[in-house]
Amino acid sequence: AADREHAPQLKSGENANIQPNPGLILRAEPTVTNILKTMDADHSKSPEGLLGVLGHMLSGKSLDLLLAAAAATGKLKSFARKFINLNEFTTHGNEELAKAASVRALLFDISFLMLCHVAQTYGSEVILSESSTGAQVPFFETWMQTCMPEEGKILNPDHPCFWPDSTKVESLVALLNNSSEMKLVQMKWHEACLSISAAILEILNAWENGVLAFESIQKITDNIKGKVCSLAVCAVAWLVAHVRMLGLDEREKSLQMIRQLAGPLYSENTLQFYNERVVIMSSILEHMCADVLQQTATQIKFPSTGVDTMPYWNLLPPKRPIKEVLTDIFAKVLEKGWVDSRSIHIFDTLLHMGGVYWFCNNLIKELLKETRKEHTLRAVELLYSIFCLDMQQVTLVLLGHILPGLLTDSSKWHSLMDPPGTALAKLAVWCALSSYSSHKGQASSRQKKRHREDIEDYISLFPLDDMQPSKLMRLLSSNEEDANILSSPTDRSMSSSLSASQLHTVNMRDPLNRVLANLFLLISSILGSRTAGPHTQFVQWFMEECVDCLEQGSRGSILQFMPFTTVSELVKVSAMSSPKVVLAITDLSLSLGRQVAAKAIAAL
Repeated sequence: AADREHAPQLKSGENANIQPNPGLILRAEPTVTNILKTMDADHSKSPEGLLGVLGHMLSGKSLDLLLAAAAATGKLKSFARKFINLNEFTTHGNEELAKAASVRALLFDISFLMLCHVAQTYGSEVILSESSTGAQVPFFETWMQTCMPEEGKILNPDHPCFWPDSTKVESLVALLNNSSEMKLVQMKWHEACLSISAAILEILNAWENGVLAFESIQKITDNIKGKVCSLAVCAVAWLVAHVRMLGLDEREKSLQMIRQLAGPLYSENTLQFYNERVVIMSSILEHMCADVLQQTATQIKFPSTGVDTMPYWNLLPPKRPIKEVLTDIFAKVLEKGWVDSRSIHIFDTLLHMGGVYWFCNNLIKELLKETRKEHTLRAVELLYSIFCLDMQQVTLVLLGHILPGLLTDSSKWHSLMDPPGTALAKLAVWCALSSYSSHKGQASSRQKKRHREDIEDYISLFPLDDMQPSKLMRLLSSNEEDANILSSPTDRSMSSSLSASQLHTVNMRDPLNRVLANLFLLISSILGSRTAGPHTQFVQWFMEECVDCLEQGSRGSILQFMPFTTVSELVKVSAMSSPKVVLAITDLSLSLGRQVAAKAIAAL
């Protein structure tokens, strides 16, 4: 009571939904004790009475309140264990009548859904029993460990756990496809749950090959979710693992099937407590599907929340500057060595909230703080994976704003020293190559359709070395319209900015091409200047990484934007003065490129 005096007051309805009232939890504690006593009784004697108790637990917010009370009093593991025993009891039905079969189906379903909900809310370790040799592992534990999607656990859809006896799968497919509704009498629900994944694959294949129409799929999904919601949970668990392995263009039918399974069945002929069970099922499916839906930008309406898609709500801590959140989450990811799905969602939220420049600039600052070589290499790999959230835009900002800012400001040169400088050079080359290779594959027709105003905006954003207007004009003129001007190098003397990209008539009005050309002009001017320092060392690392990553003499690489005059400057650097490097950085498909290479090699 004294602690509650200082607790923040929950005023809004939204907060009240997130955090139950402590007073209600305290009042629910005796109810937990009574439920545990009820669960200790012999299930076979009065299953209807037990079903009544469980049905009341499902209504409204009762389940979360009772679980919170059980967790607060240290009884949650005992609670889970009793539900596992109940679930195990209901897996077999011997010579039962229709009413007993429906009660058994409901007990199986409610216990299964509750255990899934507990695992998702409190963690799967609450469910797992202490390993005892020789004891048979209950069905739910086996299913949860091998088949249930959880954060940080990637499932293999071809794992043997998803592929039981083929005769059971065939009979289940026939039952789902031919019957008007699921049979209940003597149904082995645990076997149905284990067979449903293989059955779903058969049904998906039949649908994709035109054997089954969409109406048949609707009937099958209605049968799956119509009586026992657990079957739908098991089916979606496999579909989530399956969708992860498919290309974006192959996912449509699998996602459509998830959508069909997620909605409730509007029918008179459902079992007791159907609406309550559907709410819990929807909550479970929503958590299971969150990552896959985020990846594919798919929206599925889940009945429990009534919203179109499940955003990662409350991911960002309240009342904290987003820069602090970014540095903290990056530090945790760097320490761990990999980016988990929750962190990816936080990075994505921060990218949208802070913008590309803010996001990229602050993460590069974090990289430049690292002083140990192994940490910087790990940071590069992690940043490259994080930047894949929007690689094209991040590359434009990194090469067009952040690197030029570091290379031209002498007060920042100290930050480019080894090891962070080497790491930044590596990251910049990786981003440039990744963006350029994916960008190159896109149709140029889209570029031609760009409005002139957009292009002019980008020209003002990324001016190409405005200290030398003549160089600027020559570079800007090299687009498709006036390719003939540059087609022959003998038409004019070789200028300090002439590069292979101009002779290949690359469109210099494209933002990425402009940014690359601008960066290589800057590199050329740094190599040609009389001032040496960490920035010249950085240029050497950048070029070395380019050489390491590119095939020898490859046409159409990012090095085509390097002015030909840079080659003679570069070979003056001792580490770069070798024929191998010269041949790697010049475009040997061009006559001028071969002349430049021959001259540089002769001067070594």
